This record gives sequence, structure tokens and C-alpha cells, in this order.
Amino acid sequence: MAPTKKGILERLNAGEVVIGDGGFVFALEKRGYVKAGPWTPEAAVQYPEAVRQLHREFLRAGSNVMQTFTFYASDDKLENRGNNLKLTGAQINEAACDLAREVANEGDGVVAGGVSQTPSYLSSKSEADVKAIFRKQLNVFIKKNVDFLIAEYFEHVEEAVWAVEVLKETGKPVAASMCIGPKGDMHGVPAGECAVRLVKAGAQIVGVNCHFDPMTCVETVKLMKEAVEKAGLKAHYMVQPLAYHTPDCNRQGFIDLPEFPFGLEPRILTRWDMHKYAREAYNAGIRYIGGCCGFEPYHIRAVAEELAPERGFLPAASEKHGSWGAGLEMHTKPWVRARARREYWENLKPASGRPQCPSMSVPDSWGVTKGHTDLMQQKEATSKEELKQLFDKSKTH
Repeated sequence: MAPTKKGILERLNAGEVVIGDGGFVFALEKRGYVKAGPWTPEAAVQYPEAVRQLHREFLRAGSNVMQTFTFYASDDKLENRGNNLKLTGAQINEAACDLAREVANEGDGVVAGGVSQTPSYLSSKSEADVKAIFRKQLNVFIKKNVDFLIAEYFEHVEEAVWAVEVLKETGKPVAASMCIGPKGDMHGVPAGECAVRLVKAGAQIVGVNCHFDPMTCVETVKLMKEAVEKAGLKAHYMVQPLAYHTPDCNRQGFIDLPEFPFGLEPRILTRWDMHKYAREAYNAGIRYIGGCCGFEPYHIRAVAEELAPERGFLPAASEKHGSWGAGLEMHTKPWVRARARREYWENLKPASGRPQCPSMSVPDSWGVTKGHTDLMQQKEATSKEELKQLFDKSKTH
């Protein structure tokens, strides 16, 4: 019989570094398996090999956590804006759990079942209605016996607290991750207060994911940690940021950037940026360190390589990657061989190769949040008239 793996809290309580995976919807959209717009995870049913392979690449890169590909898999999201999949959330979530468990069993991985914000909340549905959506997803996670649960990608702490309260009903460890920056949630609740509310609701791990770049996310988690400790509470901390530089974002994050979602590549972080991020997160006391949109396996490998001294080992993928470019010592060209050193890559300031491009963008600040007409859920596809109104409105911003 194989030895029992340590659970997420057992690892964190022992002071271990837990490395998360990356952003599945963005990675699989680029590979042709996810549709941008709805960002729903039906690929777990339709293209299981693509999802399985991405899990394997993250595991090989050093990830401890195989997070189920269940982002936006609630039934209300699956039928929003004409997204008629003829697949239920239960079908997608069951397939996603099976894939994550299969790959986790190939290494030292644990499986996390995830729920995220809902169109029902943004449409001002009741607490009971929103919690019912979470419970429906939770039934699958219990059936499949995931190792722990994550409430992630929440813009409003109120909805995140509702999610945590539901997830806590299972008795499994619960993590809560909001997609906010240092300015707090979309209703102006400070980041620190968000964390305190989540811990009081029962989350044992709190932090942020998505919407902002790594350093902004680390700064946000620092504020969370400070507030939780000041309140006399205890928690572990997690961070799973974007792999994009976003210094010009406002409270809404990268969704407001005019480059979202198809022109973000010039903002991508290098693997060397990821080394800095991993060290900054570790020094801040964060022990669950991963990634979200834009993160590819090589980014996670960089995180794992930076934290190899603390973890005591390198990931399997480092077999094909010399530390700080050491593999370039075997390159044919002498000037490339001269780059086989840490000093070179740490101090490099990459060019974009785009002479007429600005270094920053002006975000589209529409100021739209929960309860606004533009966010109301509708099963019908967006009409041409509705699109025209949006096009006209965008010209004024």
C-alpha cells in the first residue's frame, strides 16, 4: 500500500512550502480548448487529454496542488449570455476531479476542489440562492473526496464569506482567495478586513489570486496577514497572481486593461521575474505560492527552483533546465555562452521590440459592480443592439 500523503494543513503547519499550479483557462484558451468570454471549463469533458497533460506539466514543474479545472463551472455561469453547453456543472466537475486525482497520484500532489464567484451574486440574488449554487458544486467534491476546498476569484468579500460558510460544512480544510489588490474589494472593503472576515467565517488559508501582478498580490497578502494577526486570529497565507505586469491597473485589475484578454503577451513575466516573486512571497511569510492567468509550467518551475533550498529538492522539470541559464554553457555561439550566469539574467531589462507602444495603458474604468444593470445574468445571447450600446459607451471612456 502506498504511504498516505500529507494533507494541505499538515504541510503548512510543518512550515513546508506548498506550490500551486497555474492558470488553466488562459493556458487552455491559447491551446485551443477553452473559449475566451465565458471562460468555462467544459474541456474537462470535451478534451480530457489536454487538461490531463497540463496537470502533468505543472506537477513536473513542481506543483504540489492539482486544482480541479472547475473555474466558473456553476450552472448559472454555464448558461450565461447564451453559453448553452448542454453540459451540467456536475458533469464537468466530476470529470475535472477525476483528472486532477489521476495526476496527483502520479506524484506528491493533493487535490483541491474550487468554486468561484457567480453571475447570481452579481445579479443581486439572495444569500440562499447563491449558497445553493455552491452546495450543488460541493456535492461533487464530496463524492470525489477532494483533499481540500478553495473558494477563489471573488471580487466581493460578502460572496466569498458565503462560499466559505458553505465549504466549511464539509469538515474539509478550506482556503479562500480573493481577486483583489491593496485597495480592497469592489465595494471598498479593505484587504485586511476581507481577510479577517474570511478567517472568522472558517477559512484556514487566506490570500489572493488573479487580477494583479505578483508583487501587487504579495503586497495585498501582507496587508491581510497584518490585519489577521492584529485581530488575534491565525491563518496560513496563499498567493496565486497573474503572470503579467500590471502597474497601471485600478481596483478591477487586468480586466480593465485594453489589452485584456488577447493582447497581454508583451506584459508576460520572465522566469527570472518569477524567481523574484517567489522569494518576495516567501520572505513575506506566505507558504502557499502558485499562479493564475498567464502562468505556464515554466513559471512554476522557476518558483520551485527559487525555493528549492527551502523545499530540499528541485522539480523533475529542472532536469532540462540549468540553474540561472547554466545550460547555455553548451551553446554554439560564444556570446550566448556568456549569458550562462545569474548576474546576466537578474539584471536584464527585456525590450518589447515594439517601438511605438506605450509602457503603460489607460484602464477602462466603467465602475461597474454587483447589482449594476450591465452585469445582470441573462440566458439569451448578447444582441446586436446591446453590443452597439456597449460599443458606444466604450467610446466615452
